[in-house]
Amino acid sequence: MADNKKIRVAVLYGGRSGEHEVSQQSAKSVINNLDPHRFEVIPIGIDKQGHWLLGDIKHLEFSADAKALQLPHASTQVDIAPHPQSKTAEKFDVVFPVLHGTMGEDGTVQGLMELADIAYVGCGLLGSAIGMDKDVAKRLVAATGIAIAPYISFSAGEWQQKAELLSKEIEKQFHYPVFVKPANAGSSVGISKAKSTAELKSAIENALLYDSKVLVEKAVNAREIELSVLENPEYGLDPLVSIAGEIIPHHEFYSYEAKYLDPDGAGLAIPAKLTPEQVAVAQNMAKTIFKALEGEGMARVDLFLDKDSGEFIFNEVNTIPGFTTISMYPKLWQASGISYQDLLSKLIDLALSRQQRKRALKREWLSE
Repeated sequence: MADNKKIRVAVLYGGRSGEHEVSQQSAKSVINNLDPHRFEVIPIGIDKQGHWLLGDIKHLEFSADAKALQLPHASTQVDIAPHPQSKTAEKFDVVFPVLHGTMGEDGTVQGLMELADIAYVGCGLLGSAIGMDKDVAKRLVAATGIAIAPYISFSAGEWQQKAELLSKEIEKQFHYPVFVKPANAGSSVGISKAKSTAELKSAIENALLYDSKVLVEKAVNAREIELSVLENPEYGLDPLVSIAGEIIPHHEFYSYEAKYLDPDGAGLAIPAKLTPEQVAVAQNMAKTIFKALEGEGMARVDLFLDKDSGEFIFNEVNTIPGFTTISMYPKLWQASGISYQDLLSKLIDLALSRQQRKRALKREWLSE
């Protein structure tokens, strides 16, 4: 570490996904709220072309009305090298990825950090990849006995070869409406609600613009309940789970537009109006889901509460949830007694502890 003993945190943001601008907003909040007594911030932006740019925090724009966090044009390109004694590794002690969606939240960046032997915040490669793939996540959660909404998944190739057959199978299994989702995308990107055969085909074509695998899921008459999960600082103990919050969409469903483009797109109820028994059930489910999906560091677990049956149903998990000061993940922890700044500190401490454990493992290819 540097002579001043501050931990150097590389905040990684932007990225090549459709959530580039959302990532900028999250990073702005993270950078503004890291404890200045403990941490030195090193901003690293990834532009939409995939270039990594190293910046100086004093050049970043932090005005209240600035929606984006942009690096100056004079930023130098980052060179990530796998050797722990490289000049790049000396620039920072830990990476805080605030990259939402594909090419950031899906294990790609996490794998790069593993290769470079660099500590990083959040889920590891496997947990990140599982969490991003809605199909695989649902299969693993269903294996625990937790309910999921009925769905069908298929690849772009399968749709190309047998679109009519798949359409008939969907209509045979489900009544309209149905939700159509890219298997690997976040923040409701590419999600549509289909109410007819024509809308179904259009929704599938739209979802395939964002991923090569699609889910068609039975629509559930449900409330949207979310919980924040944090890896326990006491290694080996069960993860910590926040109180429950509720998303109250003002649109037909909680679309990308409702989340980010319409300031009145949805309301947040913190805490959610649930009975103590319901809260306990939801918290236990979130804990089980986090462990089943190989969660580390953090995740937001999203559930449906079926209005007809009263049953909780797994929806999805976000391994790099929104991190603005008004995002559900930090707000739920704040309501549960952990401030935004303390939450950031805990996540970095967890990342550094994990890296120490990994480096203590025996590497079989090394000589005795």
